[in-house]
Amino acid sequence: MRIGIVAPSCPLDPALADRLHALAGSRAELVIDPQCYLSDGHFAGNDETRTGALIAMANNPGIDAIWFARGGYGACRIAESAIKAMGEAARAKRWLGYSDAGFLLAGLYARGIGQIAHGPMPADLARTGGEAAIVRALDWLVDGKASETDSPVVDTVALSPPLTGVRPRQVAFNLTVLGNLLDTPLQPILTDHVLMIEEVSEHLYAIDRAFFHLTSNAAVRGVAGIRLGRVSDVPENDRPFGCTAEEIARHWCDKSGIGFLGRCDIGHDAQNKVIAFG
Repeated sequence: MRIGIVAPSCPLDPALADRLHALAGSRAELVIDPQCYLSDGHFAGNDETRTGALIAMANNPGIDAIWFARGGYGACRIAESAIKAMGEAARAKRWLGYSDAGFLLAGLYARGIGQIAHGPMPADLARTGGEAAIVRALDWLVDGKASETDSPVVDTVALSPPLTGVRPRQVAFNLTVLGNLLDTPLQPILTDHVLMIEEVSEHLYAIDRAFFHLTSNAAVRGVAGIRLGRVSDVPENDRPFGCTAEEIARHWCDKSGIGFLGRCDIGHDAQNKVIAFG
């Protein structure tokens, strides 16, 4: 099993490489593209370099899976052009990441390219408890073992009527990322999917505004329901917002006629679970 690591957003800390290889052990060979360590302003190399590295890894038939190195910002600048250049080899791969990598996960899923999952990335090794996150990611990349696909859907009463009592498809995204890719060529079909959402480092008023935008979208109103992951590191505002992140999610779900299906175990932390799309 050969897992390619590329950085479509920000650079990966080179100090993590040895620990990543040690955790992979005999289970997989990690092929870390040197592009991951480049620095061009905010990015892990300029747009052309990041695009080229991603396309080369995607189209390499000797690579079995692609693991996005970390989030940050930058994937939206290269996602559409990179995905258009992907051939048949890309369709045979597993793809894993979250946060800013959601732009690519969405675009890949929209075009039926590979097996897609939202879950830990190599940079998470730097977090407290990061080794467990890396092992969890490898469980999916190597063996296809996801965290939630085998667990029963919670609160099935709130599912849209055609799906009550069955296991619907699922997707997972960062709230800000998903809001920004709606109505772009990267947007996947979300109809009859359970949509899982997490967020980090946003004021509660910004989360409220993002939920307004999200739940107003016609495609999102076709989902089977929304589950809320962790909303972490919320900055303090100059005045209290007056309700929690879950209350915000419930408010906009109720207002838009979308079922609120409870909480889910995803977030910007080492406890972030692997959610396989579909």
